[in-house]
Amino acid sequence: MRFFFTLFLFLSLNLFADIQLVKKENPDSNTTLLVIGGIHGNEPGGYFSASILATHYTINSKNLWIVPNLNKESIRENKRGIHGDMNRKFAKVSNNDKDAKIVKKIKEIILSKNVSLVLNLHDGHGFYRKENKGSIFNPNAWGQTCVIDQCTLRDKQEFGDLNSIASRVKQNINKKLLKKHHSFNVKNTQTKYDDEAMQLSLTYFAVTNDKPAFAIETSKNLSSLSQKVFYQLLAIEEFMKIMDIKFTRDFELNEKKIDKIIKNYGTLKINDNILLNFSDIKKSLSYLPLKSKGNVFEFSHPLGSYKKHRGNYVIYVGNKKLTTLKPQYFKMASACPDKFDILIDGKISSIDKTSDFFVNVDFKVLKKKGYRVNVIGYHAKGHVDESDITINFKNLNRRFSVDKKNKVYRVEFYKNDEFCSMNMVHFR
Repeated sequence: MRFFFTLFLFLSLNLFADIQLVKKENPDSNTTLLVIGGIHGNEPGGYFSASILATHYTINSKNLWIVPNLNKESIRENKRGIHGDMNRKFAKVSNNDKDAKIVKKIKEIILSKNVSLVLNLHDGHGFYRKENKGSIFNPNAWGQTCVIDQCTLRDKQEFGDLNSIASRVKQNINKKLLKKHHSFNVKNTQTKYDDEAMQLSLTYFAVTNDKPAFAIETSKNLSSLSQKVFYQLLAIEEFMKIMDIKFTRDFELNEKKIDKIIKNYGTLKINDNILLNFSDIKKSLSYLPLKSKGNVFEFSHPLGSYKKHRGNYVIYVGNKKLTTLKPQYFKMASACPDKFDILIDGKISSIDKTSDFFVNVDFKVLKKKGYRVNVIGYHAKGHVDESDITINFKNLNRRFSVDKKNKVYRVEFYKNDEFCSMNMVHFR
């Protein structure tokens, strides 16, 4: 399975109701690594790492399954758990608990026969040290650890020597530290005997069902999100090597490259007739032509989501609020053209619906019988239809731009009073 099909999966399929599961599979083996991000909504190192794994890695042998945003409501609010700690609901959860459906479904995924090893991604406080060296460096810290619940699973269990695997991961990460004090350690919670809280956790549920499981905890005290993601990806890659999962990635694993990827929030397609690019998007867009109900939102980013608030759509990627869409409701037209002809800087081009086009001086949408044009930010007295009007940058009201630099504007097409589609014009 290659990237384009993986993208289709997390955009279009919901195999486990309320859980986004990205599968990157090959026919050569049933060996599968399951990576889970976002069980705690205020730990972005985990869920941004999982999203990069979903979009920038190709798996060439064996299988990788990814749940990038398990607790997406809490992720949006940047809170550990808006319905309580989800990672304390795996021994028992009430049917009335708002997390119950998600917890039950992720249990099903963990217990899938193909799942060979589970990684649960976290950001933890401080830097774990066996000896107390202050409030940040001490035995009670969780950051920069590979956490295990016990040393081993049953005899001859594949990947069942948890301590040896965690130690190997630790040793290899420590060869690539950004700073000396970032060193990783193995933290054995000895859950069965010493940690009642961890007895309620996802990893303990897995190991008690003979599924090797580990938590990766990068430190909340690292100086940047890109550092957290760097160490998460280092750890995940070490686990893939141990499992003989062959992979490639389309970027160099360093802070600078990771920071650039994190800040690329991708696009949002709405109802197959609007495409918004989140690069430099304004904090709010008004009068967006939507349906009164049943709108379909498709994010290119695995962490893309929205919530309704006072009739508007608030758009997020992870815990980052990107924009608020203020709708104007229209009926959607049927049998609209896939292309419109536009005179761009004196040359006619046939432009695909929902696509972007770029202008140096001016443009004019050529009249198409039965359709009218509305260029948002342009106003011509006495014109209901703005077809066959030459428009340049000076003609546009900057407050109606889509982007913060005031260079991108909406060109909307209507069939009578029904909405067809929207293009974006960029002025260079």
